[in-house]
Amino acid sequence: MRLVIAKCSVDYVGRLSAHLPPATRLLMVKADGSVSIHADDRAYKPLNWMSPPCRLEEAPGVWRVVNKAGEELRITLEEIFQDTSYELGVDPGLRKDGVEAHLQELLAANPEALGTGFTLVRREYMTAIGPVDLLCRDANAGAVAVEVKRRGEIDGVEQLTRYLELMNRDPLLAPVSGVFVAQEIKPQARVLATDRGIRCVVVDYDKLRGIERDELTLF
Repeated sequence: MRLVIAKCSVDYVGRLSAHLPPATRLLMVKADGSVSIHADDRAYKPLNWMSPPCRLEEAPGVWRVVNKAGEELRITLEEIFQDTSYELGVDPGLRKDGVEAHLQELLAANPEALGTGFTLVRREYMTAIGPVDLLCRDANAGAVAVEVKRRGEIDGVEQLTRYLELMNRDPLLAPVSGVFVAQEIKPQARVLATDRGIRCVVVDYDKLRGIERDELTLF
């Protein structure tokens, strides 16, 4: 990972145009090729970014980040205060709590809970940026990456999106679709997942465990 603190202005040229006037910002270049620009607020959210696959072209005073669609992130550097690089290695991924780990285990044993005709290829399918919870095949033998959460939020959708971008570069797997699974999924996460072509599935933990509820129901 490369971290650059610089006074810079940023222009995005593509389907939409956006401009950030000169200010001191953090530029982050990750090993997957992504480039993001951060201010000292907004928590983890960048001001602007370019997702991989893309290429970074550096010239004196300017960076050009171009993706495969020809969209460009142009960063004009006025002054560089720090430029450092670190080798982070492969991240083992987020450790799941007991419920998430057990959900993953139950779904691996019952993949048809995710869709008719689903079969499990393997659990914890390793990628260069961490393990995908489940790799399955659907009824048409298509590869499906499954991310399992106890509570489905935007972070989980972003995580699955990164896995899908990487896995779809593998000709032995592509095309890979995505399924986001949780006991409950926040409305914002569902909207983002749908926009990215990721299917959402809400599962009943007790039902997967074979526990019948005691509550009386009308139907």
